[in-house]
Amino acid sequence: MAIQFDGTTGIFSLETNGSTYQMQADRHGCLLHLYYGAPINGPADYLLTFYDRGFSGNPYDAGTDRTYSLDALPQEFPVWGTGDYRSTCLTVTHPDGSCGCDLRYKGHSIRSGKYHLPGLPAVYDNAAASATQTLEIELEDICGGLSVTLLYGVFPELDVITRSAVVKNTGAGDIFLEAVQSACLDFVGGAYDLIQFYGRHAMERNYQRTPILHGATVIGSRRGTSSHQYNPFVIAAERGANEDHGDCYGMSFVYSGNFTCTAERDQYDQTRLTMGLSGGQFSWPLAPGECFTAPEVILSYSSSGLAALSHNYHRTLRRHVCRGKYRDIPRPVLINNWEATYFDFTGDKILEIARRASGLGVEMLVLDDGWFGKRDNDSKGLGDWLVNEEKLGGPLSNLVENINGLGMKFGIWAEPEMVSEDSDLYRAHPDWAFALPGRKPVRSRHQLVLDFSRPQVVNHIYDQLCRVLDSANIEYLKWDMNRSICDVWSAAGDGYGCGAVLHRYVLGLYEFLERLNRRYPDLLIEGCSGGGGRFDAGMLYYAPQIWCSDNTDAVDRLAIQYGTSFGYPVSAVGSHVSAVPNHQTGRSTPMKTRGVTAMAGSFGYELDLSKITVEEQACVREQIADFHKFWPLIHDGDYYRLSGPSRPDCQKAVAAWEFAAPDKSEVLVNLVALECHGNPPDRYVKLKGLERAALYRDESSGRIYPGGALMTAGLPAPRPTIEYESWQIHLRRV
Repeated sequence: MAIQFDGTTGIFSLETNGSTYQMQADRHGCLLHLYYGAPINGPADYLLTFYDRGFSGNPYDAGTDRTYSLDALPQEFPVWGTGDYRSTCLTVTHPDGSCGCDLRYKGHSIRSGKYHLPGLPAVYDNAAASATQTLEIELEDICGGLSVTLLYGVFPELDVITRSAVVKNTGAGDIFLEAVQSACLDFVGGAYDLIQFYGRHAMERNYQRTPILHGATVIGSRRGTSSHQYNPFVIAAERGANEDHGDCYGMSFVYSGNFTCTAERDQYDQTRLTMGLSGGQFSWPLAPGECFTAPEVILSYSSSGLAALSHNYHRTLRRHVCRGKYRDIPRPVLINNWEATYFDFTGDKILEIARRASGLGVEMLVLDDGWFGKRDNDSKGLGDWLVNEEKLGGPLSNLVENINGLGMKFGIWAEPEMVSEDSDLYRAHPDWAFALPGRKPVRSRHQLVLDFSRPQVVNHIYDQLCRVLDSANIEYLKWDMNRSICDVWSAAGDGYGCGAVLHRYVLGLYEFLERLNRRYPDLLIEGCSGGGGRFDAGMLYYAPQIWCSDNTDAVDRLAIQYGTSFGYPVSAVGSHVSAVPNHQTGRSTPMKTRGVTAMAGSFGYELDLSKITVEEQACVREQIADFHKFWPLIHDGDYYRLSGPSRPDCQKAVAAWEFAAPDKSEVLVNLVALECHGNPPDRYVKLKGLERAALYRDESSGRIYPGGALMTAGLPAPRPTIEYESWQIHLRRV
C-alpha cells in the first residue's frame, strides 16, 4: 500500500518507489512533519525534540509543558496564529476582524486513485492497474468556523507526491483567506541550497543556486502570470549535491498566475519551504458553507542527484499532466511566418511560404499575428477576432484548403486575453478591460487586459474564436499573452475585491482552455506568453507544449533550455530554427547548430525559406528526417545535462546534453562548441545512462566504445573548425 496509518502512534507513511514521507497527528492533534527522504522501515518520530526555548510560545492546552512549541516543531500545514513565527501556509481574517486559527486533526480517509480539483489543472492517474492512492486529512479550528482538508496523491512509480488543500467556512459569517500556500516542507537538520530559475523576457529560466541562510528568500510573481522573472519550480538540494549524487527535493506549482515560494532557515537551523498563492495580492472571501481549493504542488525526492529528480518530473508532466491527441504522438514540424513577414503579408505570400516549406518536408504552416480585424501593427485590432479577408485575398478556408492541398496542416495564432484600445470590442465594451476607477490604465505593448474573471467576457471571446476555428481545417492554435497584468479591478461590481480578481482571472482562463480542449480534442494548442512568461505545469495541462522563449538565438537558447530542463520535459519545449543574423541578438550561427539546438524541443522553423542557400535547404531536409528518426528517443528518453553551471569544467568550451533510451540501448549526444581557439586543449564529455559492461557503436563512423569508459573517462569532443559548430553522435548498444 502506498499509504499506511498507524492508529497507535498517529503516524501516516506515504511510500513511493524511492521515498518515504511521514507525518504524525500528535497527542495535541497537531499535524507534525516527521520525515521525507530515502525509503525507511519504521517510524521517524524520534527526530522530534522538545526543549524549553526562550521566546517560543506554547499552546494553551500544553498546560505547564514549556518544551512543546509550534515555533520549533516541523509541521505539515503551519498556520498563522499558533505561535509559529516562520512562514506559514494559511492566514485567515474572521468576521470580528481577528486574524488567525489553530487547526487540529479531526479524521482522515484513504482511497484508491487520485483526487480531482474542480476547475484546476492537476496530475492525473491514467493507469488501469495503478497503485496511486489519495489521502485526505481533515483539520478543524479549535474555536470552530473553519476546516481544512489536506489532499495527498501518492504515485509510487513516478516517485511524486501531490499536495493541495481545501478550506471551508463552517461558521456563520464571512471570512477572508489572506494567504494560502499549498505545501510546506520542513527539514529539522541539514544544510540546503535553493535552486531557482530567474529571468526576463527573451532570457528566461536562468539557473541560480544559493545557500538557504538565516532569514527568508522569497521568489514569486505579482504580474498576473507565473512570469518570465521567476518560475514556479524550485529545488532544495543538500549542500554538495550535483547531477548524480545527493538529496534533492523539488516543488512544482501547477498554476499559471501569481505565486510565492519562501525558503527560510530559522533560529534553530531548521529549513522550511512553502509554495502557493501570492500573499500580497490575494484576499479571498468565503461565505458560510463555501470552500476554496488551493492549486496543486508536485513534490518529488531524489537520493541520486538532480538528473534523477528531473527525470521524475519529466515522466510526470509528459504522461500525467499533458493530455490529448498529441501527448504521445509526434507533433508536426512547422513553419511560423512571424520572423519571415511580421505584419507584412498577404494570402499569396503565406501560400508561397507554404509551397517552399512543403518542398523541404515541413508539415504545418502557422499563420501568426496580423490575420484578423484591422491588425496591421501591434497597436490595434486585438479583441476583433474576425478574419481580414481583404488582406488574405478571400476567406480563411480558401487559404487553408490550398495549404492542405500541399499536404500540410494549418495552424493559427491568437491572443484571446487582450484588447487594443483601437478595436471595435473596446469601443463597445471599455469596461471589459482592467482599469482602476477614474484612472487611465497602464499600457504595455499598446494593449490592455480583458477581465477574464467575468464569464460574460470569456464567453464572448470564446464564441468569436470558435467561429474562426469552425470556419476552416485549423489543427493548431498558438495561444499568446503579451503583457503583465496591472490595474487589477473588475467593473462587474460583484463585491469581490482586487485580491480575488486575479485568481478568478486564472480560473476563467482555465475554463476557456478546458472548453476548447473538449470541443476540439484533436487541436494542438501551444501556450505562449511573450515566449516563456507562462511556462508552468498548469498550462501544460491544457497545452502540451509552450513556446520556450521569444529569443530564438541558438546560443542563448542553450542556456534557456538548460534551465527549463530541470523541471520540464523536452516534449513541452517549443523551439524553432530562425534566421541569421538572429533578430534578437544579431548573432550568426550555422544552420546545423540552430537545428541541433531546436531539436531539444518540439521542432520547427521561423524564417523566410526563400532566402536560404541550396546547402541550407539540404540541411533542412536532413534535420527534418533526423527529427523523425530520433523522435522516440528525444520524446521518451532520459534527458541528461552533460555540461552547464553544475559542470564548470567543460561549460566554457562546449554545451552538451544527451537523450538516453530507458533500456540503455541507444543514446543521442548533442554538442555545441561555445569557444573556438587556436591549438585548444582536448575536452572530454562524460556520458550517462549507458550499460557499463556493454559496447556501443557510433552509427556514423562505426567505431566501438566501451560503455564504462564513456561514462568514466568520457568522449573526446570534436575540435571546432568554425564558430558555434555542432555535432550529434548516435550510439547504439552492440
